[in-house]
Amino acid sequence: MLETLRTDVLVVGGGTGGTAAALQAARRGGVQTILVSEGPWLGGMLTSAGVSAPDGNELRAFQTGIWGAFLRALRQRQPGGLNHAWVSFFTYDPRVGAQIFADWVQALPNLHWIQGDRPRAVIGDRDRLRGVEFERVRIEAKVVIDATELGDLLAIADVPHRWGWEPQEQWQEPSAPTSAQLESDERYRRYPVQSPTWVMVMKDYGQSASLIPVPKSYNPDLFAGAWQTPDNLAFLDYGRLPSDRFMINWPGPGNDYGEGLQRLIQGDRAHQEWMQEAIAHSQAFAHHIQAHFGDRYGLAMDQFPNQAIGGGAFALQPYYRESRRVIGSATVTELDLLPQPQGQVAKLPCNAAGEVSAIAIGNYANDHHYPNWDFRLQPKSMRWGGRWTGTAFSLPYDCLLPAQTEGLLVCEKNIAVSHIANGATRLQPVVLGLGQAAGMAAALAVEQGCDPRSLSVRDLQEALLTDPNAPQAIVPLYDTPPEHPDWLARQRHYLDQPESYPATGEHGGVPAQPLISAQAETLTGQFEQLGEQNYQLHDGTNTWQLVTLDAAIDQHFKALSDRTLLSVAGLLNPAGHWLIAEALHA
Repeated sequence: MLETLRTDVLVVGGGTGGTAAALQAARRGGVQTILVSEGPWLGGMLTSAGVSAPDGNELRAFQTGIWGAFLRALRQRQPGGLNHAWVSFFTYDPRVGAQIFADWVQALPNLHWIQGDRPRAVIGDRDRLRGVEFERVRIEAKVVIDATELGDLLAIADVPHRWGWEPQEQWQEPSAPTSAQLESDERYRRYPVQSPTWVMVMKDYGQSASLIPVPKSYNPDLFAGAWQTPDNLAFLDYGRLPSDRFMINWPGPGNDYGEGLQRLIQGDRAHQEWMQEAIAHSQAFAHHIQAHFGDRYGLAMDQFPNQAIGGGAFALQPYYRESRRVIGSATVTELDLLPQPQGQVAKLPCNAAGEVSAIAIGNYANDHHYPNWDFRLQPKSMRWGGRWTGTAFSLPYDCLLPAQTEGLLVCEKNIAVSHIANGATRLQPVVLGLGQAAGMAAALAVEQGCDPRSLSVRDLQEALLTDPNAPQAIVPLYDTPPEHPDWLARQRHYLDQPESYPATGEHGGVPAQPLISAQAETLTGQFEQLGEQNYQLHDGTNTWQLVTLDAAIDQHFKALSDRTLLSVAGLLNPAGHWLIAEALHA
């Protein structure tokens, strides 16, 4: 007989969304919360899956909520800072990230974390969930949140969901294939979802490292063309971490593994078979890297507590880019994410009552991963701050709500989203925001004694905006970071008057004061404008690409004359050869 526990909010899954959901629910104070994770680390993509180079929401104005708090904690705890790689502005040791989440959870007396358990059955049915039975415990709850990596509760409870491609005819998404293409092109059947990756961490030992064993499945042809230059740093610095380590999460002919993806949802045996193949594929890629670049580059065997599945250089779990996706009260499609004509932001989402229903923001460009297939999507990028970034969008509360099932919220890659739109909504900062919104909604539903679908979305938005620990932006405004004195007033203004929301995503007015990092250096040199949103600084010795995450600096760049003598305070990144400008003095 399983022990029965009772709680207000049950979060199933300790990944990116689940960790945020549990933290936010418990931070309401009077709400009892239980978080059940399958593994020993919290954070999912950000930690246990090894993707410690987050993408998206990188601009200062979008560093809000638990995502912004996580970045601030990383800056305080990560020796050497976060400025190492060229794929992301923030790279860190996954162990540091995992410890931050563990510390936050353990600081909350009303949050009980159960490690190493998996859901096996639900209490209730597809109409109303009342709890979950795990392998070792039975938990009854007023609200259940499915934060599993693959939407496991949706399958267990028989909640209607999607898996795979939708035809263009369904929602008129410009990047979606037509029904005829889905029928005629074998690739759509072979790759029903985006390829996961079993991330690993390698290390520059500076001398001969242990040779990486050659898996029986090793085929060097699979990795042909993985890098286009003999310079090892141009490739490895993609995911450079502190202490001469490298996150290996390489697309195309790298360690993405997209073979037999139906096995991910065909039961434990099939799933385990896929995982062993994915680990072997990543090990083969590591061997290929070492054989090409030299044996000073080996596996970082102390990176993860993961000796059981291939050694401590391999992440604790795969990096899943896609999941079962709930059929929700509303479905986010590509059309909801694309910018308005001649604009930089998507329209704000509204519900059937005409209210703005936004609860989280993102700005990543739509990005899909399939082996050896460059799948082209409708552009949603722009040049901003001297570099390319994605155009911003908001996600609605309705995408967290199953169409019919009461007592259930979702907050991972299992939200109500199309296969095409998933490429922009699956990123770590977005999922943290979705988790925070789900946790807040669950807590409010408990406080008000109602089902989450009965909540006032405006009450939820207000709670997120005014959260005392990590207030979360709901409306994307490039020029209004959370430190701006008018941040809250501007967020409320556009929620109440969405018709006035500018397609530029800029409110205008007095800019926020600059934030200068403790590690900032000041360089003086000649400012050069190479083209629209393309700048560099030549200091007499080196030439650095000038980029910024701050809207006020972006405006200064655009106003500067070519060949101006300029002093720039900011962060140097040798991998990207950037100078991340935080203050300017012309």
